[in-house]
Amino acid sequence: MPAPSVPRSSPPPTRRLIAVLVLTPLIVTLALWAFAWPAARTAPRELPVGVAGPPAATAPVQHQLAQRGDAFEVHRYGDETEARAAIERREIYGAVVATAQGPRALTASAASPVVAQLLRETVTQRSTAEAEARAHDVVAAPETDPRGAALSASVLPIALGGVAAGALVVLLGLRGGRAVAGLLGAAVLVGVAATAITDNWLGVLSGDWWAEAASIGLTSLAVSATVAGLAALMGPAGIGLGALVMVLLGNPFSGVTSAPEMLPEPVGAAGQWLPPGAGGSLLRSVSFFDGRAADTPVLVLTVWAVLGLTLLTVGGLRAHGEKTPAPPGAAGVPVPAA
Repeated sequence: MPAPSVPRSSPPPTRRLIAVLVLTPLIVTLALWAFAWPAARTAPRELPVGVAGPPAATAPVQHQLAQRGDAFEVHRYGDETEARAAIERREIYGAVVATAQGPRALTASAASPVVAQLLRETVTQRSTAEAEARAHDVVAAPETDPRGAALSASVLPIALGGVAAGALVVLLGLRGGRAVAGLLGAAVLVGVAATAITDNWLGVLSGDWWAEAASIGLTSLAVSATVAGLAALMGPAGIGLGALVMVLLGNPFSGVTSAPEMLPEPVGAAGQWLPPGAGGSLLRSVSFFDGRAADTPVLVLTVWAVLGLTLLTVGGLRAHGEKTPAPPGAAGVPVPAA
């Protein structure tokens, strides 16, 4: 006769109190480090910009940019046309064109309003009004969101929605094909709903509607699949770990409020390998640059999605194996009497 199972006892109240007292300040400290530190250290770091014109005319401009240390990564172009094409391909954030009237800034506020303003002021070294007059916005941000605030604010809800979808799939006991179908369906609906709000209603996106919906949906799937996969393997702790990576680290490290090159290293580069950062870059590419420079973000998001779905499948198979009763006659399982 098998021995009756003994229910697990919860930790003593004193131990739970200590856990609250220790974990709460640790979480707050981590959140402050993740959000406040990059914001307090925002500055250009090898920001790719261009210089266009004859070498003799652009030499003073290059010298001026070099005085900023490693703030700028300077690319040389023969004329303004080449520089404009590089901006439209998202190879550089802007350029300085040497003209007879003095240097003129080419910017792309759709790529980063913060960088566009920084480039204007750095190049002209004049008042804001004069800098605006001497600059040309090659790829402008929408008039409804000139500072990119609404686009930046969209990243966090998408990440939170992905965490919620991944957690719900596991907590509601979905397994196998149903779990995968739930994540895929949720991602599609998130993409459609979010695009309807940001494009049709708010007007902060201006690209191909279905490409924008696919970008948001893929970002949501990358987050939700990862959270669900971790939860399937680790239990509730996996949900916490997924939320930590995607929200507490992924959102402030995304660089969507300024640019990845404006964040301290290695945060700027690492953020582009997380779904919120890759998703923000992808959304800018498909909305304002006709999908240019979208290949790397798509690859990053696809890898996260596939990895998460794989973990979810493996975790589901393992859980199913643990619940399957052993056949009569196996070790430790009695054979019923005839």
